[in-house]
Order: sequence, then C-alpha cells, then structure tokens
Amino acid sequence: MAKTTNSDNVHIHQVSDGRVGSNSSVFREAPAFRNGDTCGNNDRMHVAMTLDANYLRGTMAAVLSILQHSTCPEDVTFHFLWVRHEHEVFSSIKATFPYLNFKVYRFDVHRVRGLISKSIRQALDQPLNYARIYLANLIPNEVKRVIYLDSDLVMVDDIAKLWKVELGDKVLAAPEYCQANFTVYFTEAFWSDPYMPRTFEGRKPCYFNTGVLVMDVDKWRYGNYTKKVEDWMVLQKQKRIYQLGSLPPFLLVLAGNIMPIDHRWNQHGLGGDNVEGKCRELHPGPISLLHWSGKGKPWLRLDSRKPCSVDHLWAPYDLYRSSRHSFEE
Repeated sequence: MAKTTNSDNVHIHQVSDGRVGSNSSVFREAPAFRNGDTCGNNDRMHVAMTLDANYLRGTMAAVLSILQHSTCPEDVTFHFLWVRHEHEVFSSIKATFPYLNFKVYRFDVHRVRGLISKSIRQALDQPLNYARIYLANLIPNEVKRVIYLDSDLVMVDDIAKLWKVELGDKVLAAPEYCQANFTVYFTEAFWSDPYMPRTFEGRKPCYFNTGVLVMDVDKWRYGNYTKKVEDWMVLQKQKRIYQLGSLPPFLLVLAGNIMPIDHRWNQHGLGGDNVEGKCRELHPGPISLLHWSGKGKPWLRLDSRKPCSVDHLWAPYDLYRSSRHSFEE
C-alpha cells in the first residue's frame, strides 16, 4: 500500500504550463502517495488513459485508485490522450494530483473521424473511444510497454501485478472469455459473406474487453496493428458488419490471439448493457479491477440517488467536491 505524505519534491511531467483555473475547486486534492520501502530502483510503469471533460470525474477516481493501491506509486507515469487542450481539465489534474507524473498528448481526430460508423450508443461513436488504436503512435518511442485503461473503472489491487504479466509473443494481454457467442458482435451481412468469417479460421472465438489492455508497444508498431484495425473500419463503412463502436474491429484482428490473464483484472459490465444500463451484480471470484463498462456510470447513478449496489464500491474514490462521499486520508 502506498505511503501518503505532504512532501513536494516529486517532479511533474507535463506538456505545458498554466495557472490553476476556477475549475480546480471542483475536485478535492488527493494526498501525495509515496513509494514503499521495498521499491528500490524499479522500472517505470506506464499507464495510458483518455481525457474527456465528460468523464473527468471517472478519470480522477481511476487515478486515485491506482495510486492508493500501488506499493510504488512514484514509479507510475500516466499518459493522457485528448482531442484538444482544455485548460480547466489540465488545471484540475495538476491541482488534484500535484505530485503526479504525467504527460498529455493530442489525438488528431481527423485521422479516425471518417472511419467511425454509427453504433448503438452515441458515446461509443466519440473519436476518443478509438484513441487506443493509435496509442502506440502517440507515446514516446522509449515506452516499450503500456497499460491502457478506460476512465470508468477503479483499481483495487497493486498495478505492478498487472504490469508484470507475461505477454510471450503476443501483442496484447487481457482477460479473455472463450465461451463468447460471436454471432452477437457481427451482423448477418458479415456472417453471410463468403470470405469475411474466414478471418477467424484457426482462432478460438474468444472475446476480450478493450477497456483494460497490456500492450507490447513495439510489437504493435512492427505488426502494423493500427492499419489492420483501420482496414476493418473502412470495410464497415462500405458494408455494415458490426454494431458496437471500437470493439468489433479489435476482435476481428486479435480475438483468440492475445495473452489471456486472470479475469480478476477486468470485472467489467458493471454499467449494465449498452441500451438501458440496468444494474448488474458482481461476478464470482477474486477482484483486482472494477469496470463500469456499459451505459450506466456510477457517478451519474449516485448523483441521481438511484445507485446500483456496485456503485458504492466506486464512491470511496470519488474526489468530486459536491459528492457526499469523501476519501479517507
């Protein structure tokens, strides 16, 4: 577990300076988390997330949860992707986490906007939802491995355990579900085509959620996986072959060909389905990460005073000042 102090000698990595704006008061300042005595000179752990003003409350909670449960929080560098410089968002991060090691990168939406097809939920059609496809092209070349995380989750275990998973010869590691019914992810136009279903030949029909990924960045670059995913998105524009945002092209390229890791690292679906967002219970088994994928987000349900039972597991990490929940230092 991380130590907390009030020391101020940690270097902050940033791409620009700026005064803390009025929006800084929206979130409480988190404590400074320090490395434990066993950390020594460990390698840096790299975590990538997107920055969206609409999901900033979730991002803040996710970052807090990672730092709080990390034995070596000072060894974590965050890489944030956004579509434009938003001063209030940037200032909020600096004010809430004054000691955070982080960098921010602009994601050029023009590269992907023309490839996005309308899906069953508008939130899935936002360009930032596709930023993970371009992650390897945005972060520095010296970063060889990165953990990509969605903003609607909290970590309840030491991220170093996830960082150290073996990838072998695979480009990605993620929890895998091999009892998946792939017919629900692709349309009749896909399955009736004489050639497209053959892409799965020799591969198990294994689903994985793209909200928690461990990526070998060099393998992604050398394997030209961005282009492979884009090719399916181009085909989708010509002939509608799936309904769900950025997930299906990932499955088309990599399903059955990733390194499977323990399901504890993505207890996903806590936001319910993509249409109604109804409450769901936790899956049985140990949990290291809770993920509110689906339509329902815990901060919205808590604010509406109609929370699901699982939302109370997210509440302790909520740094929003107007929240009734508070972080216990």
